[in-house]
Amino acid sequence: MGRYVGRKLLALPLVLLGVSFLVFGAIRLLPGDPARIMAGDQATGEAIAGMRHRLGLDKPFLLQYGLFLTQAAQGDFGISIRSKQPVLSEVTRRFPYTVALASSAYGFAIVIGTVAGVVAAVRGGWVDHLVMAMTILAASTANFWLALVGMMVFAVELDWLPLLGAGSPAHYVLPTAALGLLPTAIIARMTRSGMLDALRQDHVRTARAKGLRETVVTLRHALRNALIPIVTIVGLNFGGLLGGAVVTETVFNWPGIGSLLVDSVRDRDYPMIEALVLLSVFSVVIVNLIADAAIALLDPRLRLG
Repeated sequence: MGRYVGRKLLALPLVLLGVSFLVFGAIRLLPGDPARIMAGDQATGEAIAGMRHRLGLDKPFLLQYGLFLTQAAQGDFGISIRSKQPVLSEVTRRFPYTVALASSAYGFAIVIGTVAGVVAAVRGGWVDHLVMAMTILAASTANFWLALVGMMVFAVELDWLPLLGAGSPAHYVLPTAALGLLPTAIIARMTRSGMLDALRQDHVRTARAKGLRETVVTLRHALRNALIPIVTIVGLNFGGLLGGAVVTETVFNWPGIGSLLVDSVRDRDYPMIEALVLLSVFSVVIVNLIADAAIALLDPRLRLG
């Protein structure tokens, strides 16, 4: 398994290099001129040209990209066009809030989705139909709409939960529910499908024939095999979770990198956008690496191979 994880780690720099080039080029295709934004609406052409020179936007594209890679390798992503602060310091200040929100949302999704999927597969009948109907409804509901409804009901009308911002554990309830709803539905459906397949396997029938309790058969023999596709889908959907975090953080005024990315795109803050996208890609790759390692631990064929 060490070689398996090692190959994934060796591919990480190539992935980041390819993504950095695509992002660096795509950002420069956005409409608007950051030099004009920085200089102000009343700036003269000479002032705008001077600002472009200070930002390095008058250099050839490949030279700009080479300078960006050189500085990024040293942990320097430049100065934010919008806030005039070092990009890295602002990102490191906000990133923990996004990690905390994403972790709580994914923890919520994994626990609720796995339990719902197992119950639906084991109980069957009307319970199965009810759980599947709820997952369809959850997957069809936009997270921003759920966020707004939750704010209106639980924060404004009932005054049970805080409305905006982050601070106390109560601030996490509404954003976690809004962000974790879709992955909960996906995990529940994957768990149900995996459990139905696992419960038909010969080793599960053998375990029942030995007289083991149904709880032991379900959790120890069936669920372990069903976890392999679940772990896979958890890793693959982490990128979608970060995408949902952009909307959720904006709605709840959450001080994470999602809302920071929205502000940076609006203001054409090139250095900040590049740093945030690379950080997001790095996070997705690391989560998928952890998921691959977990699958290797669950599946002896991968571990021995």
